[in-house]
Parts: sequence; structure tokens; C-alpha cells
Amino acid sequence: MFGDRIGSVEILAVLLVLLVVFRGPVADAISDPRLQTWTTVFVSVMVQAVPFLVFGVVLSAIIAVYVPRSFWSRALPRHPALAVPVASCAGVVLPGCECGAVPIAGSLIRRGVTPAAALAFLLAAPAINPIVLAATAVAFPNNPEMVVARGVASLIVAMIMGWLWLRLGKAEWIRLPHRPDIDGMPKGRAFWASVRHDIVHAGGFLVLGAMAAATINVVVPERWLQTLADNPVLSVLALAVLAVLLSICSEADAFVAASLSQFSLTSRLVFLVVGPMVDLKLISMQAGVFGRRFALRFAPATFAICVLTAVGIGAVIL
Repeated sequence: MFGDRIGSVEILAVLLVLLVVFRGPVADAISDPRLQTWTTVFVSVMVQAVPFLVFGVVLSAIIAVYVPRSFWSRALPRHPALAVPVASCAGVVLPGCECGAVPIAGSLIRRGVTPAAALAFLLAAPAINPIVLAATAVAFPNNPEMVVARGVASLIVAMIMGWLWLRLGKAEWIRLPHRPDIDGMPKGRAFWASVRHDIVHAGGFLVLGAMAAATINVVVPERWLQTLADNPVLSVLALAVLAVLLSICSEADAFVAASLSQFSLTSRLVFLVVGPMVDLKLISMQAGVFGRRFALRFAPATFAICVLTAVGIGAVIL
């Protein structure tokens, strides 16, 4: 007797049968150019993001298992308002993108770091690390001021959001997912338990974000961009929204910004500041790691501060 339980083998068998029965319509759908574009964008987002997600998850597990809680009380200032800029500047020494920063920030909060400092690190690390700044310099060889403007604006946004959380944030907005108790495990087992938990939890939301970004790329016509570029205000808002929708990894977004030559430097600076801090895959991962109540409040506030700060820095430096 096989019982009444339906397992993965049965589901796979049904899917294979359906593929055989409907092979004609499936073949037609796969050959559609829009589907091919969707697949290309989805795969490119995943290929860019997964290595950094794995890097962030591994580092998060190291923090959770091998770094004692007392380390953070010594490494960061005790006053939360002073811990925010220190944590923001710590992003300079960590080469990674937003996909890796999310689980690291979650691990920092679990280890007793004030959420304001962890969130400041979350925003700063993908935007001001050396790899991202070097890529920006290569993408804008005739505009070295873009590197300075991006670094300064991103650092300011991270600190402002950290201080805003100290002022307005509530502890109940952050609901970290339940993680198996690893304190009593041997360190090796605890490390792999932490890695498996974060990969499954954050990885699922990364897939959802990549699917949303791919769908937007297919739906939004390119001709709209040229029309928006002619209006200074709309061009800033358009590239800010585009940065959210495209969900490009921070190590690669500078080359996309450089290709948008019809837009002003300030508009493209907005694109570079918003992208590593607020995009579809990042919002999805924040919802998975910190909870939906957090993401629904934190992402819109970060978006607004990013746009205002980038426009201000652009007016001064560019």
C-alpha cells in the first residue's frame, strides 16, 4: 500500500505527463520573444544575485555561530545614535551586494546589535563598498565626480535611515523568522543549520523578486524612457522607479546607468543611489527576513530619502 500521501515523485510524474500532453502549446510559448526576454532577465538577475546571497548567508552564519555577542558591544559605540554612522562606514570594508547584506543585517540584530545600526549597515554595504565604487569609476571615466557623489549620497541615506529608525521605528515591526536554536549545537552543525535556514528563507523571496523584475522588463516599453528624459523632474522619478523595477545588482548597475545617456547625471545618480537600497528583490528579501510590516514601512521611506538626497548631492557635486 502506498498510502494517501502525495510526494514530490508523484508531483513530478504529473508534471511530466502534462508536458507530454501539452507539448505543442508549451513549445509555442517557449518560442515567444517576450517569454525569451523574460527568461533572460530572470536568469541574469539570479546569476548576479545568488553568489552574493550565498556569501551573505555564509557570513551571517559565521556571525551567528563563531562571533561572541560581547564582540559587538566592544566594536560599536554604546550610544545607538553613534553606532549608526560607525555601522554605515563598516559597509566600506565588505564587498557584497544587497542580497548578501539582508541576511547579515538579520544576524546582527539576533546578536544584539541595535536595529538602527544593522539597518544602516544593510543600506550602506551594497552602495559604498570598494567594488561598487570601482565599477562606477570604470562606467563613468569622464565623470569621476559620479564616484564621489554616489558614495557620499549613499552614506548619508544610510545614516539618515538609521537615525529615523531610532526616532520612529518600533520593535514590533521587525519579526525575524524563527531559526532553530543553535546555541546548544556543536559549532559545525550550528553553522550548517544556520546556512540552510537562511538560504531557504531568503532564496525563496529572491526568486519572487527576480520574477517580478523580469515581468516589469517585458511590460514597460523602452520608448517611454526617451519621453521621460526630456522632463527634469519626471526623469529623476522615472530612473528612481526604474531602479526599483530592474533590480540590478549593485556591482553592475553603474554600467546600466552609463548607458542611459539621454538622462542627466543627476537622474542617473538617483538611479545608482536608489537601486542598491530599494528594488523588487531587496523588498522581497526584507519581507522574508524582517517581516512584511517592516518592508511596507521601510522601503517607501528609504525610497523617498534616496531621491531627495541624491538630487541634493547631485546639485552640489555634479
